[in-house]
Amino acid sequence: MTERIALLHWGDLLEDFLDPLGLSLEAFRDEMSGGWMFGYVEALRTAGIETSIVCVSAHVDRLTRWRHEPTGAAMLLFPAPRAYRSLRRLLPQPYAWSAREAVGPSGPFRLAAGAVARQAAPYLATPLRSLGRELRRGAFGAIFCQEYEYQRFDACVALGRALRLPVFATFQGGAAQRTVLERPLRRLAVNAASGLVIGSQAEAERVRRRYAVSEEKVARVFNPLDISIWQPVARNAARGELGLPPDARIAVWHGRVELHVKGLDLLLDAWRRVEQPNSLLLLLGTGPSSVELRARLAEHRIDNVRWIDEYVFDRDLLRLHLSAADVYVFPSRREGFPVAPIEAMACGLPVVSAAAAGVAEIFEGGERSGGIVVPTGDAEALLGALERLLGDASLRLELGRRARERAVSAFSLEAAGSALRAFFLRRGYRPRA
Repeated sequence: MTERIALLHWGDLLEDFLDPLGLSLEAFRDEMSGGWMFGYVEALRTAGIETSIVCVSAHVDRLTRWRHEPTGAAMLLFPAPRAYRSLRRLLPQPYAWSAREAVGPSGPFRLAAGAVARQAAPYLATPLRSLGRELRRGAFGAIFCQEYEYQRFDACVALGRALRLPVFATFQGGAAQRTVLERPLRRLAVNAASGLVIGSQAEAERVRRRYAVSEEKVARVFNPLDISIWQPVARNAARGELGLPPDARIAVWHGRVELHVKGLDLLLDAWRRVEQPNSLLLLLGTGPSSVELRARLAEHRIDNVRWIDEYVFDRDLLRLHLSAADVYVFPSRREGFPVAPIEAMACGLPVVSAAAAGVAEIFEGGERSGGIVVPTGDAEALLGALERLLGDASLRLELGRRARERAVSAFSLEAAGSALRAFFLRRGYRPRA
């Protein structure tokens, strides 16, 4: 029996995610690791399920078969459908919140055409016919979507019904609907799907209220992490290798640079008022708000910041930076179930975190789980927690020890993999002959 599922990414095109990070499709294939997608690939493998990463791209003109080098997972790159490409030409900003923002400066006729394109294009972005052929040919047992609050999920549920394949989806932060068509179609899709994987209790309750979904249709499974890779390095050794001062009091953040969503504006507001001596903030990551972040650093003359403005593939380099720090800071306003703070916890760091979605589950015991959780959007509370930890070495060590214990006990690949497989089987997944 073959145990194989197809895992589809959020968004219309894969390059919509990669381009703001300055990454190519080849870099995604050869170097990118970590994050929710690859955690699921590796967790499911521990449970005997092979995952094929299914992507849609405007940079290929036929089905292209690759292998994702860091995980060994099969990759299937489908060309974007012709109808979608035609509509996409009308939408310079396809993920904007209004038709006018999506289309940009234009006359009334182009604006009207763009408004129609904005509604229809996301539903045409998935090549359902060719994807269906490949799912049948490859004896896939299920479809697994990154987000249920996105048009690709609606389309995949319809395809699953046609192929008699169960369709599952996770929650990774998408909770908003941009278009009118989503409102009726999403309710139908959520109730027709086989199951939803949701780590956040608040999000699980929102889904049950909004869509009247039964409890047995929702699995509370955390995003998994390969704890064997995310091991701490001795702090002095890490600082020596990175050229960091041995006596500095260091806070660190890593991720995608989106100023408002990730709360980096709050972090800068708090950090410029930190009064601890020899304080240093490490930032690792890039994204659509990099220019704005650089401008804010210059405007406020914050010079005790070291920023690597690029997507860091090398997990050993990330581990070094995390291990070199005293505190991890996570100021996000909006998340699904974040992996970044768990990586820091696995490296033995205490965490100061805003109460974004999923954070309550990560630090279910509060400080007993190794974290200080502050209200979302509150720079003053963020500052107070940073000052407290940076100023108390014994507290840092104790919370760091608890954080590592929490990461090992709750977020391993094996725990997530077995829970996912059991849920899939309960909800209609059957290995194919």
